[in-house]
Amino acid sequence: MKITPTEIPDVLLLEPKVFEDSRGFFMETYRDNILSELGITGHFVQENQSGSVKGVLRGLHYQIRQSQGKLIRAGRGEIFDVVMDIRRFSPTFGKWVGVILSDQNRQQLWVPAGFAHGFFVLSEWAELIYKTTDYYAPQWERTILWNDPDVGIKWPTSVECSPILSIKDANGMLFKHSEYFEQ
Repeated sequence: MKITPTEIPDVLLLEPKVFEDSRGFFMETYRDNILSELGITGHFVQENQSGSVKGVLRGLHYQIRQSQGKLIRAGRGEIFDVVMDIRRFSPTFGKWVGVILSDQNRQQLWVPAGFAHGFFVLSEWAELIYKTTDYYAPQWERTILWNDPDVGIKWPTSVECSPILSIKDANGMLFKHSEYFEQ
């Protein structure tokens, strides 16, 4: 597995080894011992999958308790995936990183606990699959406004043309008014 650190050293881009031939392909998307060697030691307790049409923007979501580490990949289609460090005492607090995840590049993103997460769908349809290190707890979930000018996420240009948002995402809080992850 090839590992590429992002601008935020704790967030890693993982590229599994892919075996392809005329029949198709095979790849390991999760292997505990290899991830443990990389320092990814969280025990995954839940796996989620979402499907979205082109132009959907989800996030920036996080939980102030039961914070989730996430191993994220696009099972189908292409997304612009964004994570933001909300760990108050981190040297990269308030910084964000964005990567393209797709069924073509087959890359995965490791996001430790203490980050807000969101994505924008670039293809006609995309399916996001991710494992989490803690359970979803809606009572602790919070949303940072996707276009907060103080955060300055550089979304793909097409996002400027009114992304498709849920009510929750449209009403996200400004980062400066958000609750942060304290650990």
